Amino acid sequence: MSKLATSESTTVSLSLEENGKEKQDQDHPLKTYLNVNRFIFCPGCLIGTMITSVAASVKEEGLGTRDVALVSGIGCTGRSSGCFKAPAFHTTHGRAIPFATGLKLANPNLKVFVLSGDGDLSAIGGNHLIHAARRNMDIVVICINNSVYGMTGGQVAPTTPEEAFTATTPYGNPEPPFNLVSLAASSGATYVARWPGYDTLRLRKSIKKAIQRTGFSFIEIIAPCFTQYGKFNKLGGAVQMLKMLEPMIIYQNGCPPQDAVFDLNEGKIVCGEFVNIERESFLERLQVINEKAKKGAK
Repeated sequence: MSKLATSESTTVSLSLEENGKEKQDQDHPLKTYLNVNRFIFCPGCLIGTMITSVAASVKEEGLGTRDVALVSGIGCTGRSSGCFKAPAFHTTHGRAIPFATGLKLANPNLKVFVLSGDGDLSAIGGNHLIHAARRNMDIVVICINNSVYGMTGGQVAPTTPEEAFTATTPYGNPEPPFNLVSLAASSGATYVARWPGYDTLRLRKSIKKAIQRTGFSFIEIIAPCFTQYGKFNKLGGAVQMLKMLEPMIIYQNGCPPQDAVFDLNEGKIVCGEFVNIERESFLERLQVINEKAKKGAK
């Protein structure tokens, strides 16, 4: 085949591929909110399910793309911000929450989401998680928990089960894992929930509740990583890991967060809505302080 023919063939192939992507984008029910062609996650990963759940919830609540902002950190989930047709910010490692705090302070009318992973939020970003919850900052934090550092090679994370194998614990993890819902609740979060990523009905209802309220909302999504965690622990692919996960799930709304067990070794994961209380938000308190400062200035 001549170089010209090869070039023409390549051009036609690329053109067909681009047209196919454009058609997919045009036909997608969430096309106003999402760049569906930017989903670059491993097949079977529930990060994509989280993204569509957030977009669907935003749509169902009647919010437009300029009413929300999406902030993500580093890691597999960090790539999710680029999937939205809305103000989206892919920030530095562990700094998604302070970045989101700044956005909310600058524009209180925005509904600000943080979409990130367990490693980004509870390791290098753990201090920010604690203090944003303490302040009752008006943001929605959605944490994809896959029990490992997925994107960077499968290293041990603060949520990795004891004795689990990872790239950096080849003989088993010696550390106990964080219980993230207990951590968020004890730090002051006013809405705390946990759901398996495949349960989109409950997940979307929970996200909509977080949208409707003020204060710090924390939603943990269980999303097994078969590419890294599954590989190191010989648990199979996406389908096998989801089948393994399903019988572990116990729904228990109202369970005290400290009793909401997440134990892969014991095969028990308590899911549900654990905290839903009202407390003065940071922005409300800040407004009172600002009014006092104005009166003092006079």
